[in-house]
Amino acid sequence: MPDPWDRFGAFPRRHLLKLALASGLLPSLATSCHPPALPPVVDEPEEDSTQPNGEMGRQFAGTALHLLLNDHPWTTGLRPHLGEFEAITGMTLNLEVVPESDYFTEMEAALHREGSDVDVFFLPMDSTAYRLWQRDCLQPLTPFIHDPTLTARDYNLYDFPEGFRQTAMFPPGDEGAALFGIPATVEVYILFYNQRLVNRFLDGRVPQTMVELVQAASQINASGEAVGMVLRGVPADTIIDTVTGVVLNEWGNDPTPLPFNLWFDGDWSRPRMTDPRIVAGLTTYANLMRAGPPTIKQMDWAEATDLFRAGKAAFYIDASLFGPSFEDPVTSAIAGDVGYAGLPLGQGQSLTGHWLWGLGIPKTSPQPSAAWLFIQWATSAAMEAKIAVATGGAPRFSSWLTPSVYTEAMDLNYALTVQTAMRTSRPTVVLHPQWNRVAMAITNAIHRIYDGEDPRIAADQLQATALQYLAQATEVR
Repeated sequence: MPDPWDRFGAFPRRHLLKLALASGLLPSLATSCHPPALPPVVDEPEEDSTQPNGEMGRQFAGTALHLLLNDHPWTTGLRPHLGEFEAITGMTLNLEVVPESDYFTEMEAALHREGSDVDVFFLPMDSTAYRLWQRDCLQPLTPFIHDPTLTARDYNLYDFPEGFRQTAMFPPGDEGAALFGIPATVEVYILFYNQRLVNRFLDGRVPQTMVELVQAASQINASGEAVGMVLRGVPADTIIDTVTGVVLNEWGNDPTPLPFNLWFDGDWSRPRMTDPRIVAGLTTYANLMRAGPPTIKQMDWAEATDLFRAGKAAFYIDASLFGPSFEDPVTSAIAGDVGYAGLPLGQGQSLTGHWLWGLGIPKTSPQPSAAWLFIQWATSAAMEAKIAVATGGAPRFSSWLTPSVYTEAMDLNYALTVQTAMRTSRPTVVLHPQWNRVAMAITNAIHRIYDGEDPRIAADQLQATALQYLAQATEVR
C-alpha cells in the first residue's frame, strides 16, 4: 500500500502529524417485501480492484435524478456542489428536502409507494436500513461497485472504516453479505462544555470520569445560575443512539458484535438489560438528566443544542456533528469558548458509539445505475471532504488526512476529539425489526429511574418487556 503521506508533498506536517498521530489514524489505514436474492459474491481484495473509467462518465447525460434527502447539515453542505455533478455528467438533479421531524415517515412512504420515482435517498444506517432490506426495498450496491464501467478505481471503499460499512451489509454477519448503503456522514457521541462556565464554577477543571461529570453538572445546576447538563430526554426511541453511547462507556472491553450489540447476549431470546454495566449506564443517563432543566423530559436534540449554543448550559453530550455550529460567531453565543472532550471515563476507559447517515438506492428506482454515479460522486474522497465541512462528520479516513480541505476548516481540538472518539467508538445499531419498540422501553426505564425508581427494579421490568416484544416478533414470523 502506498505511503499515506505521499499525497501531501511538502505540506507542513505540524497540524497533520498532531491530528493523525493523536487520533491513532495512521496505524488504522489499513409495502411488504421479501428478502432479496443476493448478487454473486465477489471476494474483497486487499485493495480496490475496480478498473478506471477515466472520469465520471456522461453515459447517462440527459437523465434526471430524484433525490430524497433529510434537512440535515450534510444536505446543506451538498447544495453548493450540485452544479458540479450536473456539469460533469450532463444529468439533472431534482432535490426534495424534508424536515427531519417528517423525514422518516416520508421516506418509508416513498419507498413503498407504487410508481415511486425516487432514485437516491438519505438512508439511516441502523435498524431502519435492516427493516427496509428485509422488505426488499433496497438496491444492492455491490454489483455497481464491482462494475468497472460504473466505478472508478480510485473510489476506495476501504477508506471507510469497517465498522461503518458493516452497518449496511446484509445479511448481518454473513460472509456473503452485500452492501446496501454508503456512509455519508458519521456522528460520534462526545462531551461539549462551556469553558466560561467551567472556569467560573469548576476552576477550569473538566471532569475526567462520569461520576465527576454528574457531580459537577449537579453542582452547577443547583446554583440556579446556569443549567448543569443538557441532553436528549424526550420519551422517544430516537434517543437510543445517544443512550447507547453512554452505556457503552460503562461496558469495558467485552465485544458488542452485530446484530445484537451489547443489549443481547448472542441470541434474541437473551436480552441482558439486567447486566450491571447496562444498569450503571442507564442510571448515569438518568443522573445526567437530573442535572438538567425541569423540562429535560421534553428536550430533544434541537432544544438541547439551542440551550447550549445560547451559553446557558455547562455540559452537553450529543452528536459530534453539532460542533461546527457552536463556532459560528453569528449564531452562537459561545463561539471560541467551547471545549471538546471524549466521554469521561466509565469502566476505566472512554468508549462511545457512532451512528451514520448514508445514501441508498430504492429497489423501485427507475435508473439505479445513474443513481449509483451520483452516490459515487457524493461519497468520493474529494467530495466527502468538501461536504463534511458542514457536518464535522467525514466518514472517510482520508478526509481527516487532508487538513487543507477539511480539518483546517474547523477547530483543531474539535477535530482531534472527534477522531479520537471515532477510534474508540462502536456501532450503536441493533439489527432487529422490533428494535424500535425495545429502544422505547429502554427510554421509559431511564425515565422511571429519573423519577426515583430503583434502577434494578426498572431493569427487571425492562428485561421482561424486551423478552415480551421479541417473543411476539417470533410468533408473527
